[in-house]
Amino acid sequence: MQPAEATEISTVEPVTKPGSGRVRIAGLTVEFGKGEDRTIALAPTDLTLEPGTFTALIGPSGCGKSTLLNVVAGFTPLTEGSVRVDGRAVTGPHPSVGVIFQNFALFPWFTARGNVEFALKRFGLSKAERRARAMDALGEVGLAEHARKYPGQLSGGMKQRVAIARAFILEPDLVLADEPVASLDPQTSRVILGLLRSASQQHGATVLCSLHQVELATDFADR
Repeated sequence: MQPAEATEISTVEPVTKPGSGRVRIAGLTVEFGKGEDRTIALAPTDLTLEPGTFTALIGPSGCGKSTLLNVVAGFTPLTEGSVRVDGRAVTGPHPSVGVIFQNFALFPWFTARGNVEFALKRFGLSKAERRARAMDALGEVGLAEHARKYPGQLSGGMKQRVAIARAFILEPDLVLADEPVASLDPQTSRVILGLLRSASQQHGATVLCSLHQVELATDFADR
């Protein structure tokens, strides 16, 4: 039996990173296919995110939430319009943008610590430094004592905590969360969103999060 999720989230004083994490989306349109096979995945969209804010995208499946997030993350090319993060035109993935996926996207052959450490491997840090930073990140999400467990030994909520730790270990200016609680029960969903908001305040990151549940958006998002 997996341990129950905690129900309280500690509050932290927001960290300010002036000018970091500002997003400007103008006339963003995404289309797939051509001619009779043409599909409009995202109608023209304008959106501005100010640094340090937590914004929720609400809508049913298929309305374009994930498409918008994938464009901002640099995973999907846009058809028209522009997307800029801190003035930089988005043309592909960037280390200043962290992503949290609905399906956790953890490597099953790595432990919780290994999954978090993996995000640091391209930066030339020593193994000891990577391990220390990974343990600090897991400690922030309440998983230090589970660092040596594999994803198959973790509950859904614990897996998403690992994903949050992995996203924030790079000190991103912007974090994109695509339906991060879609597969979780209501109580755990609130814990995870509280943890995501707490982490964003602690690290001074802007958050753009897609959700289905209006009540969760109104409780945790600024907008």
